[in-house]
Amino acid sequence: MAATNHLDFILGAYGAAIAVVAALIAWVLLDYRAQMRNLADLEKRGIVRRSAGGRSGSTMEKTKEEA
Repeated sequence: MAATNHLDFILGAYGAAIAVVAALIAWVLLDYRAQMRNLADLEKRGIVRRSAGGRSGSTMEKTKEEA
């Protein structure tokens, strides 16, 4: 059984796998850009992330004191 008998299947399988991986990479990159745009828009409107720094610690302390 020679490998050349199945060469078209092997090349097709590799081609399909490469196409799927490339599509997934493109999807992740496009989603990353969209999420960065959404975060920038939220920060423009004054909504900040809890992990952004300074304010989160004092907010946590106030919450603990109130409880």
